[in-house]
Amino acid sequence: MRRVLNAWAWTETVLVVILGTPIVALIFAVTAPFDPGRYAAGRAFRLVGVVAMRLNGLWKFRARGTITDPRRPYVVVANHESYADVFLISCFPWEMKWLSKDTMFKIPFMGWMMQMAGDIKLIRGKRESAIDAINKCRDRLGKKVSIMIFPEGTRSKTWEMLPFKDGAFRLAIEAGAPILPIAVSGTRNAMAKGTFQFLPARALAQVLEPIDTSAMTLKDIPALKATTRDRIEQGRRLLAAELGLPVEIGAVAAADEDA
Repeated sequence: MRRVLNAWAWTETVLVVILGTPIVALIFAVTAPFDPGRYAAGRAFRLVGVVAMRLNGLWKFRARGTITDPRRPYVVVANHESYADVFLISCFPWEMKWLSKDTMFKIPFMGWMMQMAGDIKLIRGKRESAIDAINKCRDRLGKKVSIMIFPEGTRSKTWEMLPFKDGAFRLAIEAGAPILPIAVSGTRNAMAKGTFQFLPARALAQVLEPIDTSAMTLKDIPALKATTRDRIEQGRRLLAAELGLPVEIGAVAAADEDA
């Protein structure tokens, strides 16, 4: 039965992505002249993911919490458990432009929609790409659209979060944008790292209290990272307990890496 549901999940996801592409393209074409932040096209793309998630018989996902003004730009950060995080976080009812590795943009249909939505490409290990990506993030924030970044940089292979990189926090301070933490729990069971199988899972994402950066300088990056990490850590443990998931306690990596 699980094989049948997995086959269905892949089939419906591919079909929804293919059928959603011309819809996103039409919305992009119609709204582009008066929507420089590509807010409408971005929301259409996120909703394609939400539809695919809702039709997936293996997943029971729920996103909780919101923001008072969807056009107030935040630097949104969340822990990263699996590719399924993208589907879950897309359920939040406001637009965010995602900072994503360049290989995602090469996937037919999905990559095309990411470009039309105004998502931001990052080639790992290339300084020029990192600088270009940060400049594009500033551009989106200036157009009153939030930015979504996984500060771990990649998915963790264990339950423990990886060290947070500096990039999201430097961006928030330089742009004067608040940090909006989101805690995620349960998606690791939906699509574990190293596998492309859809697995049965219940997952939650919770918006946490924003962190004001208006009075901060770059010297505050370590403290801002620590505060954000602590909030996400506490939040995801509460979510795990609510879902009845075991909390694996291990050594947390001590060294933080620069973006």
